[in-house]
Amino acid sequence: MGFTQRLESQPMSTKQMAAAAENEAVEDGLEILHSLSKERGWRTQHLYMYQNFWCQPQQIQAIVTLQDHFQARESDIILATIPKSGTTWLKALTFAITNRNQFEPSSKVHPLLTSNPHDLVPFLEYKLYADNQLPDLSHLPSPRTFATHIPYPSLPESIQFTPGCKIVYLCRNPLDTFVSSWHFISRNNVRAEKLTIEEAFDMFCEGVVGFGPFWEHMLGYWKTSLSRPEDVLFLKYEDMQDDIQYHTMKLAKFLGFPFSAEERKVGIVEGITNVCSFDNLKDLEVNKKGKSIADFENKTLFRKGKVGDWVNHLSPTMAEKMFWVMENKLGGSGLKFKV
Repeated sequence: MGFTQRLESQPMSTKQMAAAAENEAVEDGLEILHSLSKERGWRTQHLYMYQNFWCQPQQIQAIVTLQDHFQARESDIILATIPKSGTTWLKALTFAITNRNQFEPSSKVHPLLTSNPHDLVPFLEYKLYADNQLPDLSHLPSPRTFATHIPYPSLPESIQFTPGCKIVYLCRNPLDTFVSSWHFISRNNVRAEKLTIEEAFDMFCEGVVGFGPFWEHMLGYWKTSLSRPEDVLFLKYEDMQDDIQYHTMKLAKFLGFPFSAEERKVGIVEGITNVCSFDNLKDLEVNKKGKSIADFENKTLFRKGKVGDWVNHLSPTMAEKMFWVMENKLGGSGLKFKV
C-alpha cells in the first residue's frame, strides 16, 4: 500500500506522516539512506547528506532516477535555483521570452494568466521524476525547459556536457533567502515539532537546509559560469530588481531568443516584464489556489519579493553571524551580494 493510500485509510499525526514518508523511501529502493549522514530537517523529520548536499529522502529517489535516465538535448534550457530565490519569477520570464512569438505579453489568453509558472516549467526532481516516475520527454517540442534545485555537480552528466544545453542560475542574498524560506516552510510545515526562527537560522548558517549548504550551491554554478559563460548564465535577484528590462534582454540573448530592435521599440520587453512581475503574478486567481509543487499551496509562493526584508526579521546578532558566514564561505570567490 502506498503512502497516500495509508494516509486515506488511517489518520496519522504529522510526526507519523514524516516518518512514514522516510520509511517508504527505504522500502521503495533507497536502502542507501541507511548509509548516509542525517540531521534534523526543517520540513521533514530528517535531511540526508547525499553527494555532498542535504536532501529530503523522497527527492533522493528522484535524483537517482534523473541522473540515470535524463538525456539532454542541445536546445534544452535548465533553470537552476536555491529554493526561495526567485524561482517562480525566473520560470515566468523564461516561458514568456521563449514563447513570445506564440503568445504576445498583452494577450488575454497568455498561459501565465491561467497557469502557475511551475506548471508551465516543471521541476525535474519534484515533478517529472518524482514518485518513481520515468517520464517520456522525447515528444516535447524544443526548447524543452525544465527547472531544478540540484547543485551543479549532481546534475545529470548530459546536462553538464551536452553542447548547446543552456543553464540559467538565479540566486539571492542569503539573508533574504533565509527569511523567505523560513516564512514559506512555516506556512507549509507538516512537522509535529515547529522550529523557532533562531533554530532554523542556525541550521541555515551551518548549511543544513534542503539542497544546501547554500554557499556550495552558489559556488558550483558561479565557478562554472566563469569558466563556461556560453553555457551557464549566473543571475542575481537583487540585480534583476534594480533593472529588470536589462536583465530580461540579457536572459533572452543568452537563451538564443534575442529581442529585435522592433520588439524593443514597440514595448515587447516591457510587456514581458509586466506580465511576469511579482505583483501581477501574485494577484492572479490561478496563483491564489491549488498546488503546483508537491503539497505546497500556490498562495504561499508569493509573499513580499522585496530586497532587504531581512532587517525586519533578523536580530543584529543573527545578521552579524550571517555576514561572517558569507565572508568565510564566499570571500575570495568574487561573488558578492547587495543586501
